[in-house]
Amino acid sequence: MPRKVTASLQRQLNPDRRYQSVLVQRLINKSMLDGKKLVAERAVYTALETAAKKVDSENPLEVFERALKNISPNFEVKSRRVGGANYQIPFPVAGHRQLHYSFSWLVQASRARKGIPYSQRLALEIVDAYNETGAAFKKKEDTHKMAEANRAFAHFARG
Repeated sequence: MPRKVTASLQRQLNPDRRYQSVLVQRLINKSMLDGKKLVAERAVYTALETAAKKVDSENPLEVFERALKNISPNFEVKSRRVGGANYQIPFPVAGHRQLHYSFSWLVQASRARKGIPYSQRLALEIVDAYNETGAAFKKKEDTHKMAEANRAFAHFARG
């Protein structure tokens, strides 16, 4: 099995029912627990509609896409052992991996909020990402700060 995910190994997802969007389908799949897709689907659709109302937008899909764009990282750090020392080396992030991180951070931040139903937590996190605040956006900022702080070791990336 190859170390890198090639195009032939990536599965093609069918778009979701309501918005005909592959991105929404990926969020549903990330939100799903114990194989309960309908529960996750209902929560995500409710969250998208609630988020669109909170930012006074007609189109929930636009709000969601902008929120995703705001929390997608451009750089990440990977550990590399060079001459007995471990260095955190910054690498640019490819497109599909950016989305992976975005969805993971969004769902993770939503689950970390407590005291209200998941659909409301997800809606609040989407609104926060849309407004460039919140835990998922902070995670992206922290990742970029780590990459910036370790920029001196970028020359170890090639080799």
